[in-house]
Amino acid sequence: MTSSSEESAAPTASAPSASSHDVKVRAPELVGRRWMNSGGKDLTLAELRGKVVLLDFWTFCCINCLHVLDELRPLEEKYAKELVIIGVHSPKFEFERTVEAVDQAVERYQVEHLVLDDPDLVTWQAYTARAWPTLAVIDPEGYLVATMSGEGHAAGLTEIIEGLIAEHSAKGTLHSGDGPYVPPPAPETDLFYPGKATRLPSGHLLVADSGHHSLVEYDADGTTIIRRIGTGVRGFSDGGFAAASFSEPGGITVLPDDLARQVGYQLVVADTVNHALRGIDLGSETVTTIAGTGEQHMVGAIDNVRGKHGELGRYDGPGLDVKLSSPWDVVFVPATAEVVVAMAGNHTIWSFRPQEGTIRLLSGTMNEGLTDGGGEYAWYAQSSGLDLTPDGQVLVADSETSAIRRLDPATGEVTTLLGVGLFDFGFRDGPAAEARLQHPLGVRSLPDGSIAIADTYNGAIRRFDPTTAEVTTLARGLREPSDILVIDVGSAAAGEDSGEAELLVVESAAHALTRVKLPKDVQKVDEGALTTKRPSTEIASGPVSISVSFTVPAGQKLDDRWGDPTFLQVTATPPELIVSGDGGSEGLDRDIVINPDLDGGVLHVTARAAACDGEPGGEIPLHAACHLYQQDWGIPVDLVDSAPKELRLDLRGT
Repeated sequence: MTSSSEESAAPTASAPSASSHDVKVRAPELVGRRWMNSGGKDLTLAELRGKVVLLDFWTFCCINCLHVLDELRPLEEKYAKELVIIGVHSPKFEFERTVEAVDQAVERYQVEHLVLDDPDLVTWQAYTARAWPTLAVIDPEGYLVATMSGEGHAAGLTEIIEGLIAEHSAKGTLHSGDGPYVPPPAPETDLFYPGKATRLPSGHLLVADSGHHSLVEYDADGTTIIRRIGTGVRGFSDGGFAAASFSEPGGITVLPDDLARQVGYQLVVADTVNHALRGIDLGSETVTTIAGTGEQHMVGAIDNVRGKHGELGRYDGPGLDVKLSSPWDVVFVPATAEVVVAMAGNHTIWSFRPQEGTIRLLSGTMNEGLTDGGGEYAWYAQSSGLDLTPDGQVLVADSETSAIRRLDPATGEVTTLLGVGLFDFGFRDGPAAEARLQHPLGVRSLPDGSIAIADTYNGAIRRFDPTTAEVTTLARGLREPSDILVIDVGSAAAGEDSGEAELLVVESAAHALTRVKLPKDVQKVDEGALTTKRPSTEIASGPVSISVSFTVPAGQKLDDRWGDPTFLQVTATPPELIVSGDGGSEGLDRDIVINPDLDGGVLHVTARAAACDGEPGGEIPLHAACHLYQQDWGIPVDLVDSAPKELRLDLRGT
């Protein structure tokens, strides 16, 4: 990827002019396969007149979309009488198109608002959405008043919603009262969408019961519950096992005995939605926060984390002083005496030092994609599963690229073993270059040196042999497997080594732990290699201008303390689609030249804007809250001579 030397002006930080509201745009109708959380009733926009309507275009594989779900919870509670939130589920992967998968996602993530199932992207196209997540606000009279992409818009949405409530209360066009949301019945199971599991030194199993916001200790066979850690109610509090609370906990790793005695806890847990690492002391039955503030990283918490453009910087400091972003899995590395952390929320890998209580950014740039190399250059996409190989390397299940990566925990350098890119997936065995996975969440080294993969959206356990670079299938027909443990039948049941190995699979959507025998004859499956298909945008070849609109929310100003606080990066697949103008530079406008010899491709656009609390023209207060607005677009384009020579995107527009 080359860098561009072009300089662009920063976007205007003022509110939209009055003229921008003179032309009202009627919101397109909501069309999809079915409505969910509505008590079985189909709805129209006409039936929602009198309410402020917020559309959230999401898909459940997308970590940024999951962040938005959490950002919306306070809004749907605060404005319950005036606001109707509708999640428009717009799938990326083939699995996400299925009715069962969407049902499970709405249940798993405890979505407490209406959901329109839009498998064919009909409503997505009507609102010209181009990225996950995209938000759109409709006023009580049915007009579209704002659109924005990415996460971190809670403050701006609050401003818009309150303004619409005040305006339409005065006009008499606001109807306050209960909305059409109908909560579904809650299932009653011991586990509820469990995420990860580990074997304790005692031989017992510990399972992250993510949907119940707790951890469950089982006996060695995984059949009898010994105790539960956490209240079972979403929260963020330390203390004894019965009082501590979690929010969708994920990966668990065990520390060596000597280190555990020094630091006062035996386990490190990735408390995913609390954006924290928690320490568990099994002896005293206490939970302690050891890294993270409980807030999601949007820009660096504490000014020493922030770099130019609001980027994360190569943080290395106290674990409790930094905001993290959806840690999904953890693994202890004896060679470095550090806990490696898959930071799914910002596509990076971190490393935590228990003895010092410090944490550092080990690998990744926050750019989403599949790029190998040193830690300062590597790109990941929602890293979600970790394991340690016998030679001390770390395996990474990089879910959004449907890839398996190998990381050097000492240097942060990463190489790809299996996988192609953000939009390529499938269910195909064979040579690694041709094989395909679909959103894997777990990975585990097997005794013979091969690698087992929880190929989540294919409902399968796959095997990768590094010596032959071949992929095969060990088991299929599972319901969203998310983690794998290697167990020995003899040692697990009777304390003896029988030499017969099995896998214990966390079968998340079945709310169960499932034993899978390693087959003598593996399967070879070929159900095809797929590429994510979304509606294409027609543009002309030759010179094309790209511009990203960003309107600073009221009460904030662009953070220009380090210069231009905006940044735009443009690349393409294939790279030769762009003749000139690719790369990254300041500003939110770019002129590129599209290759006229091609028929099309995908434009990859990343936009960032940093803003802090404060008034335009004034100084930013010393302890002001700061926000990084960022979005990655992957836009399929068809080259048509008569098409526009510009591409306009909204990071935040009204």
